[in-house]
Amino acid sequence: MTTKTLKIAFIKARWHADIVDQALVGFQQDMVSSGVPHEITAFDVPGAFEMPLLAKKLGKSGDYDAIVAAALVVDGGIYRHDFVAQAVVTGLMDAQMQTDVPTFSVSLTPHHFQPSEAHHAFFLEHFVKKGAEAAHAVRMIAGFVD
Repeated sequence: MTTKTLKIAFIKARWHADIVDQALVGFQQDMVSSGVPHEITAFDVPGAFEMPLLAKKLGKSGDYDAIVAAALVVDGGIYRHDFVAQAVVTGLMDAQMQTDVPTFSVSLTPHHFQPSEAHHAFFLEHFVKKGAEAAHAVRMIAGFVD
């Protein structure tokens, strides 16, 4: 079992920040409960589209063992959210492949998100769960055993 401290960059898009921030909450909670030594540095970007470039820069820095990027990409009526989501996921994969730093996505693209109380509550809770799942994935790839 590895005993080094995992250094993790956590990128958060600011669109729907109250929901997206819950991914970091779930990630932190799961890392703490795992007992794996870690340091998390959070970074904010305006939206999901800006995450891949920052992921690439952070990966190239050599300062991080893993990068996690979180966003909620919804259909805002101005652009096709599926186009943005695909560009983001492809960009994160490209950043990972170019830097050899594992890069994880907690970027969700619901087909029918509405700014209703029910949807808001569901995604607040769902992002906590997805953040915890990302923490587990980071530990797996880094060689820590749960």
